[in-house]
Amino acid sequence: MALRFVALILRRASPVAAPAVKQGQNDRSSPLDDVRAQYEALPYPPRDPRDEAIRLITGTPSHILEVNHYLFSGRLNFVRPFRALVAGGGTGDACIMLAQQLADRRCPGEVVYLDLSTASRQICEGRAKARGLRNIQFLTGSLLDLPSMAIGQFDYIDCTGVLHHLPDPAAGMRALASVLQPDGGIGVMLYGEYGRSGVYPLQELLRTLAPLSMALEDRLAMAKRLIRFLPTTNLFRRNPYLNDHVTGGDAGLYDLLLHSCDRAFTVPEIGSAWRREAGLRVVAFLEPVRYEPATYMSDPIIARQASSLPLLERAAFAERLAGNLRTHVFYATRAGFDTVARPEDTSAIPVLREMDAQKLAAGLQPGSPLVANLDGFPWRAQLPALAPRIIAQIDGRKTVAEIYTSLGAQGGLPQWEDFYAQFEDLYVKLNGVNHLLLRFRT
Repeated sequence: MALRFVALILRRASPVAAPAVKQGQNDRSSPLDDVRAQYEALPYPPRDPRDEAIRLITGTPSHILEVNHYLFSGRLNFVRPFRALVAGGGTGDACIMLAQQLADRRCPGEVVYLDLSTASRQICEGRAKARGLRNIQFLTGSLLDLPSMAIGQFDYIDCTGVLHHLPDPAAGMRALASVLQPDGGIGVMLYGEYGRSGVYPLQELLRTLAPLSMALEDRLAMAKRLIRFLPTTNLFRRNPYLNDHVTGGDAGLYDLLLHSCDRAFTVPEIGSAWRREAGLRVVAFLEPVRYEPATYMSDPIIARQASSLPLLERAAFAERLAGNLRTHVFYATRAGFDTVARPEDTSAIPVLREMDAQKLAAGLQPGSPLVANLDGFPWRAQLPALAPRIIAQIDGRKTVAEIYTSLGAQGGLPQWEDFYAQFEDLYVKLNGVNHLLLRFRT
């Protein structure tokens, strides 16, 4: 249930001890019991509530700027109540991030945390206590029971790294849709099939070498032994982008290779399943640049033809080209209108996500490209000449039109058409790597 996250220093808080980790496995009667037992013994990802004193862990999906941009056209009014559900909250990364961001905006909102594991819930509760967050309701249970839980409807639902661990993911999709507001949206992370090359053959081997009937510590020991002696030709060993077993400790290793219920999805499977089972349509994959064929294709004719395809077809094309997408992060909605904020409206307010505008502007050298490492693929994009000046004006308050006026105050005001063409080019490239989003005054 891994997710890409980065740390942001926030403020001091009182340390809270993490719960003790349980060991061993008991006889279980259902696949969900196996999943529950795993996360009772090995909550994942490992988190210490005392770390809340020095950082807020932020990530994708469910960052409030993303939720606003992709699902509410940048027009969320935080004066109004906002209800969010974190279905499969784990040790709390998405729950704590979203609850803190709503609290920072003084939004009269509520985040409902739901998870099978009491050990994971205790860690999240400790993190919330360390931050003094009072806008979280904690529930223990399965998201499959949502239709009968009578907990109301939600404006937004986070479901990160959960559905691919259900014996029937479609049932999970239907359950989530049953508690989503008509104009609400959902942020999801699912495993990607191509980028997890080598995982599933190794899981099959370990079902023979380390069956569920074996003690947890013995299963871990056998997995470590197998990894150590893999031949150089093995697909898992040859996949350099699988590192949960290295960075996540025993919990990460167990989650990657010893999980009792695990499957992966392709882009076409995601699009068709959510439409069929939940009546939802995918509106964005993140980071967007990873899902554009032109990112990976230098031939202009092929790139141009592939880039003219609809969103899901483009994303599927890019997924096959890249071959390294281990996870798919996406936003989906049941609203019957375009929910993604667009830069064509000059009243849009550009907002940098977790970046300092002045430092970013100062670091851009004339003629130097924007560079990103997309899990081994080196992506470069040439930024327009006005990029440093535009970025320096992005403060989360100025509209596109006001940024243009501010540039005039500095002298050398370009023609509007030239400015807007460069702003749009900058927006596409920075939004492509999830650095720049939009919002509107409400």
